[in-house]
Amino acid sequence: MSNSKDNNTAMNRETFEFQAEVSRVLDIVIHSLYTDREIFIRELISNAADALEKCRHHDLVNGRDPGALEIAITLDSDSHTITFADTGIGMSRDELIENLGRVAHSGAVDFLQKMAESGKKDIHLIGQFGVGFYSAFMVATEVCVDSRSAVDPTGGYRWISNGSSSYTIEPADDIPIGTTIRLSLKKDAEEFAQDWRIKDIIRKYSNFVSFPIQVNGERINTIQAIWSRSPQDVKEEEYKEFFKFTASAASDPLGWLHFSTDAPIDLKALLFISDENPERFGFGRMDSNINLYCKRVLIQRQAKDLLPLWLRFLSGVVDSEDLPLNISRETMQDSALIRKINRVLTKRVLKYLKEMAEKKPDEYRKVWDKFGSFIKEGIVTEFSDRDALAELIRFETSMTDSGQQASLADYLERMPESQKEIYYLAGPNRASIESGPYIEVFRKRGIEVIYNFDPVDDFVMHHLASYKDRKTVSADSEALELPDDIQSETTPGEEKTGSISEDDVRAIGDWIRSKLQDKVAEVKASTRLVDSPLILVNPDGSMTGAMQRLMEAAGKDFPPAVRRNLEFNPNHTLIKKLNQLRSANETQATLVIEQLYDHAALNAGLTVETRSIVDRMNRILSVLLDR
Repeated sequence: MSNSKDNNTAMNRETFEFQAEVSRVLDIVIHSLYTDREIFIRELISNAADALEKCRHHDLVNGRDPGALEIAITLDSDSHTITFADTGIGMSRDELIENLGRVAHSGAVDFLQKMAESGKKDIHLIGQFGVGFYSAFMVATEVCVDSRSAVDPTGGYRWISNGSSSYTIEPADDIPIGTTIRLSLKKDAEEFAQDWRIKDIIRKYSNFVSFPIQVNGERINTIQAIWSRSPQDVKEEEYKEFFKFTASAASDPLGWLHFSTDAPIDLKALLFISDENPERFGFGRMDSNINLYCKRVLIQRQAKDLLPLWLRFLSGVVDSEDLPLNISRETMQDSALIRKINRVLTKRVLKYLKEMAEKKPDEYRKVWDKFGSFIKEGIVTEFSDRDALAELIRFETSMTDSGQQASLADYLERMPESQKEIYYLAGPNRASIESGPYIEVFRKRGIEVIYNFDPVDDFVMHHLASYKDRKTVSADSEALELPDDIQSETTPGEEKTGSISEDDVRAIGDWIRSKLQDKVAEVKASTRLVDSPLILVNPDGSMTGAMQRLMEAAGKDFPPAVRRNLEFNPNHTLIKKLNQLRSANETQATLVIEQLYDHAALNAGLTVETRSIVDRMNRILSVLLDR
């Protein structure tokens, strides 16, 4: 950098010319770097807060009273100026040259070379250049900086530039310790001299700066950044008030998690569980409401990558002083660090929810009722967290009263030692499941079954696959490893009064197969049916009826469902009479088996053409009435 001293001025003014490559960098900062010009308010307040913090530390180290540390903003809509004044550490002449006279302390030429090679203005290349001060030139025709150093307060200096090719520095002895920045606003930026405009921007970006911010004498940042305090020092009412302020909520949160960590990353977090879930009422997908801060200054609203999508029901604040931001401080630059923050936050949330479920079950019940669908979504989409999420799901079972909920841990605690699988069954409600054929063998043997009322529950159990080494198996699967120590009382071909013979069992099975060959894969006598004539079972255990119907309703493209196997109950009255009817009147017998098949398909949750059921039933009734 070259400079020439103008000895003809009474104020000993010095003029410094920017070097050519630095001027090019400044041009990019002013015209291309920031997406929104209002960011300059945040940048200048952030710089002032840093100066105040340095001053406080300097005075404490030297045994002095720091005095009033604050930021005062003065607006003049008549002269179209805005002034930022802080009582911070201030700057000497050399510091003004070092901090304001150089856009980039190092790497400017290399930066420009990368810009030229890329053929575009890529702001993500310039994360190492801290030039937030120069955002002022987006809105100002001239910037004037008055500063006196608290370290060497013998004299003050004035720095002036229009952001083009040069700046001046001159002595200014009549200024206090600290820094005052005056902006003469451009014609198209005069809105920033309006009181309401500046207050809105401060509340948006700088509301939690730890030092008072005054605008024309009125303090704006009155809400404390309670996330920066120890949880032991924050009262319950403060948490509730903060939640209502930041989330614009009318009701109290269902819970909150407040913690700090220094490894693997230094951060502070305050996360809330809202009392409202708009997704339940069809208002579309919720957006993440976690705001990212750096030293209490807002960096990014609704930062989507800080938590997995299934945790979008949380709101709150994450703050880290070590964020590697790009030059405009508008985006995070290190994706690996983002992933690390994501893992830290997710693990802490999972731990918090598990502790709530164990120690405060009534409070967790409210969370599950409101946001259980999000936890289920996590099981389906997040493989790495599946085991932890499995601890959080709740459901009714065949051994709970209606409305009561159990966990998978509760289920395992009641399982007999010989049981190797966890069984679940889908249905629209408890009555429907308990009146269906799939529950019969479990009821007879006293085996607990999880009831899935939510259409997505079968997907959840399928993706879960197992819990503590016990497989999760749908009760409509063909291959059930039922406990050996409790045997069914009914087996095919067993000699009982009125039972059909083994030969007839084989014959009726072959006949059913011939009539339903396009609809079923296999036909065999059942060991599971007690009160029902027949049942359709899933041969591969993958796509349950409930899953298939949900996919069809969503219009998703998926491979054709595997044909079900049919099992019939040879001891059921309908099967016995069907065996007799097929010899006497095969046409009528065919109507009956087709009708029974459709009933079984409905019980399996499969889509059935109801018109054909009605037509066939009318034909069967006509035959009966003609007798």
